Amino acid sequence: MRVVIQRAKGASVQIKEEVRGFDGIGLMVLVGIEPTDTTDDADWLAKKLIALRIFDDDEGVMNRCVTDVDGDVLIVSQFTLMASYKKGNRPSYIRAAQPDVAVPLYEYFVRQVESLLGKSVSTGEFGADMQVRLCNSGPVTICMDSKNKE
Repeated sequence: MRVVIQRAKGASVQIKEEVRGFDGIGLMVLVGIEPTDTTDDADWLAKKLIALRIFDDDEGVMNRCVTDVDGDVLIVSQFTLMASYKKGNRPSYIRAAQPDVAVPLYEYFVRQVESLLGKSVSTGEFGADMQVRLCNSGPVTICMDSKNKE
């Protein structure tokens, strides 16, 4: 499982006419899922995501996590995170899980994040054409992969 985490001052996703997201501070999270990913991968990433200290404290040091600042979270599935670009110029998405595997794991990840955050999160819609808007604060962008726990 792979996530791209962006510290945000507002993030939203538009699906047709519906807009979901938040206006304040929080995290925009893009999620890619491989066929071999499990709930263990989702659990590890959810815990890391919620505990990640990337919000400034009173001295301007990134020392607070999303719960410390009562931030919101927007989670969007993005199979293109699993792109392979080794050969040629057209990415291959063969490493992305099919919907029968990816959807339940994506939904599980969302529930885990909500449980750890203590409130609901906004989400995209799996497989939908979405327009994503983000005000990346900092900018702060962190990539995590459950198969490469650095």
